[in-house]
Amino acid sequence: MTYLWVKWIHIMSSTLLFGTGLGIAFFFWIAHKRGDAKVIAETARTVVIADACFTAPAVLVQFATGVWLMMHLGMPLSVFWLRTALMLFFVVGACWLPVLWLQARARRLAAQAAATGSPLPDSYHRTMFWWFWLGWPAFLSVVVIFWLMVLKPTAAT
Repeated sequence: MTYLWVKWIHIMSSTLLFGTGLGIAFFFWIAHKRGDAKVIAETARTVVIADACFTAPAVLVQFATGVWLMMHLGMPLSVFWLRTALMLFFVVGACWLPVLWLQARARRLAAQAAATGSPLPDSYHRTMFWWFWLGWPAFLSVVVIFWLMVLKPTAAT
């Protein structure tokens, strides 16, 4: 593959990763705020599928194309913006992996509440608390990664 194709794939996968993540978070949060266990369970089901179909492959493509570009350009990890972006990429992953489990747990808890006609349990609300707070460092890290990719600063300013 040529450099421009790999760069285009890298940009497209980063866009897909950011857009899907933001969309998933928005729709899941809106369903949660409605408080209807059936709506939450159905939305969570779709969210889990979207993460499997779009987010996970985009993460892999993002990493693979980023490494390819770095190697192709002979760029060492000592480059400030690249090293920082890579560290933040792993911060995003460290937040996202538990979020996957939390989404599946919230789906299961909401589905159980909907099936029995009972209110959402406290464990559901604790699950969503952690889902919400793990989302912020991931989201902000992705925003900073985009900033780093575009501006490519040479040192912290």
